[in-house]
Amino acid sequence: MTWIQDYQPAGGLWVSALLAALPIIVLLVALGVVKLSAHLSAALALITALGVALLLYRMPTGLALDSAVMGVIFGVWSVAWIAFHAVYFHNVTVTTGRFDSIKRVLAGFSEDRRLQALLIAFSFGALLEGVAGGGSPIAITAAMMAALGFPPVKAVVLALLANTAPVAFGGLGNPLIVLGRLTGPIMHLKPEEATAAFSSMVGRQVPFLAVIIPAFLIIVLAGWKKMLEVWPAVVTAGLAFALMQFAASNYISASLVDVLAALAAMAALYVLTRFWQPKTVWRFEGEEPVKSASLGAAKSERGALYAWMPYVILILAIFLSRIGTIFAHLPVWLDLTKLLHKADWVFAWPGLHNHVIQHAPITPKDTPYAATFTVDFLFSPGTIALIATVIAGFAMGARPKQLVQTYRNTLHQMRWALATIFMILAIAFVMNYSGATQTLGLALATTGVLFPIFSAYIGWLGVFLTGSDASTNSLFGPMQVISAQQLHLNPVLAGATNTSGGVMGKMISPQNLSIGATAIGQSGKEGSLLRQTFLWSLALTAVVGVMSLLQATVLSFMIP
Repeated sequence: MTWIQDYQPAGGLWVSALLAALPIIVLLVALGVVKLSAHLSAALALITALGVALLLYRMPTGLALDSAVMGVIFGVWSVAWIAFHAVYFHNVTVTTGRFDSIKRVLAGFSEDRRLQALLIAFSFGALLEGVAGGGSPIAITAAMMAALGFPPVKAVVLALLANTAPVAFGGLGNPLIVLGRLTGPIMHLKPEEATAAFSSMVGRQVPFLAVIIPAFLIIVLAGWKKMLEVWPAVVTAGLAFALMQFAASNYISASLVDVLAALAAMAALYVLTRFWQPKTVWRFEGEEPVKSASLGAAKSERGALYAWMPYVILILAIFLSRIGTIFAHLPVWLDLTKLLHKADWVFAWPGLHNHVIQHAPITPKDTPYAATFTVDFLFSPGTIALIATVIAGFAMGARPKQLVQTYRNTLHQMRWALATIFMILAIAFVMNYSGATQTLGLALATTGVLFPIFSAYIGWLGVFLTGSDASTNSLFGPMQVISAQQLHLNPVLAGATNTSGGVMGKMISPQNLSIGATAIGQSGKEGSLLRQTFLWSLALTAVVGVMSLLQATVLSFMIP
């Protein structure tokens, strides 16, 4: 049985688009107005998506259910498997006590509050984003700064502002891996090829923001004049991060971008402060000077010399697994990437593959819509993170029972987040195969030359709703790519802009505001946090939109 998609089931394009957007509207209202939990909101939106597919688009029941189930399984392997083991890695460093050593090293870096903010909120927060993603960078860095004497609300604001530049590559590159796997078939690319293309394009957008984010942080913390007093540190942190972010995203792997960029920023700050210090140490008003150990002294603590060892193991593991994509023409025995790919399992989804027919204007002629699924058992960043975690765990002295218990605790910790991921992906697949995504794409294509600006704000809206760049790529990535194709724009630029624009919604997402407020014991302060970050969020998204518009026109040479 085959079924042909209808892109204007309600007659007019914009009426059809409004009805097609009902699952997204339900998600928005449930999260932002009714204030339901993320998993309940996603469940209601999934029911709505199925209702729209069955009643408006007249999609056969079997195909609608098949697409929903495929979305759930896609979410299990392609998203949750990676996100879960990234968080597991972090939890093992906490369980073994190694994370406490890292915190002591960071606390002993400098007495100057401005330099502490650059190191902890910007640099270390980016490392946490690259490894674990989710809300962990906000919770951990805000709590650390509050413990060091930062005003609690200010600590959260700084953590939220800093958690922008690294988000596109967070959780071992998960947002771009998801985007590549969902949109690769639309662009007639293999998933890993699409991921690499998006990684390169995002790596030519967000580094420009990474350069200015440190200045934003210090201005918000201490004002413009106090920022100028530490401009060498601001420039050093921003440039080191941005340059490594560009290099890693274009020439290494999306999974390593944040980790390498964060370590580069921390190392650059350390080297700078060996030769330069601000003329005056800036503290909060009324704060007494506190004797603080130098970074070198802090590193002499027992065990602190090895504080960064787990991260080194993770970097090496991911690097070796991607070595074939970094260096061409390697001998077979050295190309671990090819060996890992030999365990891949590719299959057509039964009952759905080629049973849905797309047609003009989405495709030049009637074309079966493929529904293939790849399980990269060994190559997945989630598998590599699991292996690296076990090796690092034993190296840190963990017992097998301890590793197993931490695994169980992580499952319990993430149970609702994982459920939300599964349902968000189910919504995306139902909308894709029913034709709702295509309807929205065609409607957005009518925005014409201004589409790149709209593209950034669509990504921003998605992260505001879901709190996750991976989730917004799931919801809106295919729609953005289809819209770009209809406008004869580069689809890689559109998908990348969805990701980069989404980054700026992270600081105002209700989930992240709640995480930040909870981390400092200030539940109920979410409104205050929102007021202090909302305008920054809008302004930075506008920067992404204008940058995308320029890249679509006069700066098209920047598109890979």
